[in-house]
Amino acid sequence: MNPDATRSENQNLSFSSDDFAKALDNHDYQYEKGQVVKGKVFKYESDGAYVDFGGKAPGFIPNDEVSVGRVADISQFLPQDEELEFLVISYPDSDGQLKLSRRLLEIKKTWDQLSKTAEQGKSVQFRVTGINKGGVLGEVEGLRGFIPRSHLAQQNNMDSLMGQLLTATFLEVDRERKRLVLSQREASRADAIRDLKLGALMEGKVVNFKQYGVFVDIDGLTGLLHIKEVSDKPIASIQSVFQIGQQIKVMVINIDEFKNRISLSTKILENYGGELLENFAEVMNNAEERAEKVRDKLLSGEYFAKQKKEKEEKIANQSEAQPVAESQSTETTETTETTEVTEITEVTENA
Repeated sequence: MNPDATRSENQNLSFSSDDFAKALDNHDYQYEKGQVVKGKVFKYESDGAYVDFGGKAPGFIPNDEVSVGRVADISQFLPQDEELEFLVISYPDSDGQLKLSRRLLEIKKTWDQLSKTAEQGKSVQFRVTGINKGGVLGEVEGLRGFIPRSHLAQQNNMDSLMGQLLTATFLEVDRERKRLVLSQREASRADAIRDLKLGALMEGKVVNFKQYGVFVDIDGLTGLLHIKEVSDKPIASIQSVFQIGQQIKVMVINIDEFKNRISLSTKILENYGGELLENFAEVMNNAEERAEKVRDKLLSGEYFAKQKKEKEEKIANQSEAQPVAESQSTETTETTETTEVTEITEVTENA
């Protein structure tokens, strides 16, 4: 091998300490604002603590960014040499130092958890911290929230709620607008619904009419008696059968705890189609005995299976008797689907 060539290669491979430092600067990982990093506290100061997270310079977390609540001793919240997660809340200063936060990271995780809780329809504890004409202000997991007056169980003497813990469910969780709106009334309704049994015969009062059915109040719970569940015989209007304030007996045929909905039926109590329309008093007077006979069919799914079969047979018979063009059939299907969606939407808005 040529010695001169070897010497030349060694010279080209030489790498000074300055070159090494420049290379580190060129390849230094760029941490960004909003990024979550892991690091360890290695030094405490009167106004915060320094954190080693692998950056070119240590990060700094001020006292007011240690936690959501007030912190007397940051060493209890940030033990030295324990790896923790931090949120980067600033861009590097002239020395390459970043400002870090545990408080905002806690808030971010809390929003994530509360969004999940709201989606699942679960209740939370709401501590009342303020009162105004529109309702009560409070805290949920360290975040500020609001319960409108109309959604309080106690609407008259709201001053007595100051400092109390209320069980509530979410009406709105808006992270961008930092809005948490809750309902104590809906939480109470959810608890009451959980105590309700499928197949139970209940007595309630007619409180509202809609085109698709009637709403019945049962001990403070409102359930829907759909027009299709009034009688096995079609009816022209709900007002021709019921009156506002009328006491009626109904069977609970479906409970949706997630959406806080109760579906009711009087049709299930009929011995034959149209009996409720022909002899309302008879059906109501013997409702308990009738309910005992049909409860097993409801709980086993036989009741709804029979309805589905009858519906399919009816559609099949109509198709055979009155054949239509494919385009007309498609139009009919789309109209039916639109009507069903509209009914469901209206029930959601008014239940």
